[in-house]
Amino acid sequence: NNNNNKSPCFSFPCVPGDAATIMSPKEHGTSHTPVQSDLRWGVDRNTADRICNYNRRYAEYAGSFAKNKQFRDEVQQKSHSNNSNNSNNSTHPSISFYDSNTGKLLFRVPSLSSPSPRSLEDFWEESKRHGWPSFRDEEVNWDVVRVLEDGETVSIDGTHLGHNLPDGDKNKGKNRFCINLVSVAGREEKDDDGNDGNDEKIEEEEEEARKEDAEKEEELQKDENSG
Repeated sequence: NNNNNKSPCFSFPCVPGDAATIMSPKEHGTSHTPVQSDLRWGVDRNTADRICNYNRRYAEYAGSFAKNKQFRDEVQQKSHSNNSNNSNNSTHPSISFYDSNTGKLLFRVPSLSSPSPRSLEDFWEESKRHGWPSFRDEEVNWDVVRVLEDGETVSIDGTHLGHNLPDGDKNKGKNRFCINLVSVAGREEKDDDGNDGNDEKIEEEEEEARKEDAEKEEELQKDENSG
């Protein structure tokens, strides 16, 4: 992730953050806690802890995410399911990525909030070209993710995630968040009752996607009737 094209936020919906506040020393490096003990996709816990909590500029080895069989198999399986399902986007399988320290939702592909989300295949191919999982603005949970002045991309809890490496001119290009798989391999957080802490947000996004699909279907029917 060490690239001269690193860039801070320069366009909505990207949310800037203050490094002095977010990445200040805490109980465990820049975070309050170490990474979870049972990270997804079999990622190495020691590597994850070092990159997430005791690091501001370095990354996992380029291309290592694509060599992770568990992650690759999940992408391929859900991509195949999407290709076999021609219904609306709200029913398509997606992959959610959670903070390896806190379990908070950070990214989701395909995005449920975009009217025309890119596919898991497109996400995979772009990520392979660049060497790390690469996310776009609409795939980011901006309630939790922040981009610092030097382009470092972090969670509000102090987890180092990666960097913003925009396409083209770093002052005009489209944001691309180049993220370490070990930083987003957490298991989703649970509340005191054992419920998924992200359920409400996900349900709201799915309901919004269903409404948009229904509106599109209604417009198509009107066009057909008028024809």
